[in-house]
Amino acid sequence: MTANKIITGLSMILRMLVRQKIVIILLLIIPAFFLTIVEFTTSDRMLPFQLASLDDDVFINISEKGISFIFFAVASSGFLVSFLALNLIQKNNTVNRRLIICGYHPVELLISILLALFLVIVLIAVYVGVLTNAFYTINNLGRFILGLVLIGFVYGSYGLTVGSLIKVELEGILMIVLLVNIDVGWLQNPLFYAEAQNQIIIKYLPAYFPSQTAIITAVTDYSAAAATVNGILYGLVFFIFSMLIFFYKMRTK
Repeated sequence: MTANKIITGLSMILRMLVRQKIVIILLLIIPAFFLTIVEFTTSDRMLPFQLASLDDDVFINISEKGISFIFFAVASSGFLVSFLALNLIQKNNTVNRRLIICGYHPVELLISILLALFLVIVLIAVYVGVLTNAFYTINNLGRFILGLVLIGFVYGSYGLTVGSLIKVELEGILMIVLLVNIDVGWLQNPLFYAEAQNQIIIKYLPAYFPSQTAIITAVTDYSAAAATVNGILYGLVFFIFSMLIFFYKMRTK
């Protein structure tokens, strides 16, 4: 394994992403579009509610608009990163196998992909976090951005898993859309969760811990350490599974 090959692989992946101008445009437009819709469609009425990962006697008092900004920031981050992770694996599958035949080691390609994905996750988290703060003042912006990085890690790992399992692009997109819409786009909304039946089901979904981390850090001074650690562990399950599949598919005789 050589650093030169890893750097070369990373630069190739980043160039591929930059060449897809529509991807860059969508990365900039989608979060701004979501947050603009929130600005024009939600009210400023105060909505006290409980967060599932905090004590039962802790109530959060925040406006409907404020919690909607935070929720859609998390949703858009998970949505974007999962699609990009899927794209990194599916689009380059044939190219990766050719590179391995030409002398690359699967570990070198894997590190290049992960470095590219990490850069994308951080850039999206910073952009969405700063943009959200422009619409609604976040109490702890740095910690909130780390919460967005966590949702990016969890759903980025899910995107890698789907991309490793499924060859057809349409089927992969449908699997991403299905879970993202149900989980981070609907059930993790704290206003819905407070009145939901069978809340235990929601707690087992991928976005539960990252959403709790982002909301806690955005509007309170309480510790989100437990939710953060559990979110990392959840993401690692997807991550390890996707890596095992990647090595299996990239093997050569």
